[in-house]
Amino acid sequence: MTDLKKLPTDKLYIDGAWRESTNGTRHPVLNPATEVEICQVVQGTSEDVNAAVTAARKAFKDWRHSRAAKRQALMHAIADGMEARKQDLIEAISQALGCPAHITEWLHVDGPIYAMRYYADRAKYMEETEQAAHSVVLREPVGVCGFITPWNYPLHQFVGKVAPALAAGCTMIQKPSEMTPLQDYVMAEIIDAAGLPAGVFNLVPGAGPVVGAALSSHPDIDMVSFTGSTRAGIEVAKAAAPTVKRVTQELGGKSPLIITPDADLEQAVRWGCEDVFINSGQTCTALTRMLVPAERYEEAVAIAKEVAEGIAMGTGKDAFMGPLSSARQREIVRSYIDKGVAEGARLVTGGSEVPTEFPQGFYVKPTVFADVRNDMTIAREEIFGPVTCLIPYSDLDEAIAIANDTEYGLSSGVWAKDADSAMPVVRRIEAGLCFVNGGEFNYDAPFGGYKRSGNGREFGEAGLDEFIELKSVQLPA
Repeated sequence: MTDLKKLPTDKLYIDGAWRESTNGTRHPVLNPATEVEICQVVQGTSEDVNAAVTAARKAFKDWRHSRAAKRQALMHAIADGMEARKQDLIEAISQALGCPAHITEWLHVDGPIYAMRYYADRAKYMEETEQAAHSVVLREPVGVCGFITPWNYPLHQFVGKVAPALAAGCTMIQKPSEMTPLQDYVMAEIIDAAGLPAGVFNLVPGAGPVVGAALSSHPDIDMVSFTGSTRAGIEVAKAAAPTVKRVTQELGGKSPLIITPDADLEQAVRWGCEDVFINSGQTCTALTRMLVPAERYEEAVAIAKEVAEGIAMGTGKDAFMGPLSSARQREIVRSYIDKGVAEGARLVTGGSEVPTEFPQGFYVKPTVFADVRNDMTIAREEIFGPVTCLIPYSDLDEAIAIANDTEYGLSSGVWAKDADSAMPVVRRIEAGLCFVNGGEFNYDAPFGGYKRSGNGREFGEAGLDEFIELKSVQLPA
């Protein structure tokens, strides 16, 4: 396993080589469980972005015309490298994010390896044509792409952008979050070793208002893909608008879980709580509003309390939930918990106090609120922490109305007697994703949101479509 301190975090990866930034500023990467610095990462500049875009634009001239079989082979080589350095990827994410390593493996790493191979095998779609009466429809890559990825699922979102872009024949500049950039350095080393042509992939870490803004507004970038908060996504879209580039966004959520009257309440509530507490609640699809039949409400509250109080915290082999990603995120979550109490919600368990067993690290207790109204702040805004809100409903019509009463539409869930019983409810929920009776995330299916949760889709064949331009060739009739 590679010592994370030996990663070339003092460099940028541009045009197939590690190089110095035009700026010597560095950003510390902390382990949120220990509050100890892991390393420092160089912060790129707009000049560095210009250099990366120049390299990507130059590489695009040949890469766009490369054979699909060549791109497929290179992407499988990247996936092989990810397998070989799996432990490095696990440690890079676990140490900077705080997710226990044994959970990081299946939650953060296994899926992205699968997705890299999934898109490798779909590069061939770019060479297929479609007949439309007397026309032929061709698929071509959109061009040079700028990627801005988040801190909470950093490898997941890296692969969700980079893999379909490579399959389509695009070139790219990747900007990771300042808090969790280490897996991107491991990936850059893997990509370099796989033999990807110089300039196809470039890595420029840095601050969002600097590197992110430069990517979003750059006239020679054809597409920008952003994952993060709705607030930041709006700024990306504004910056991109003058150049009329393609913009895809995976943004915030405040997702509902409807538990129907005929559901197995114990199973549903337990799964719903664990869905919120995994990754310390820092999941954009977390089902943080649990809607429960009024006649079984107190029973559900008791189950949620038991689940929350049984969650093992820490980063060891038996831990389920680690710390929050940063001191700032911890304070944000604590403030929401205090606001929930101030607005009249019943604090069932948890709270904003420092867990006595974890005086060090950015920990917050698994927290359950009852007697929550859907107009309360904790039911309206994305907390991004281990906080779940239980809301009672009188009938399914009211449950669906509450579920849809949000500016977001990223995710949702239904737990019913069985999947067939759930489907009529699923069809009435305004969200791009719905988990039925504990169904798992599927990399073969499209992922994205309605309303203010974003535009476009990642993963599945729809994720490849985002990187494709269609050309209609009108032949003589």
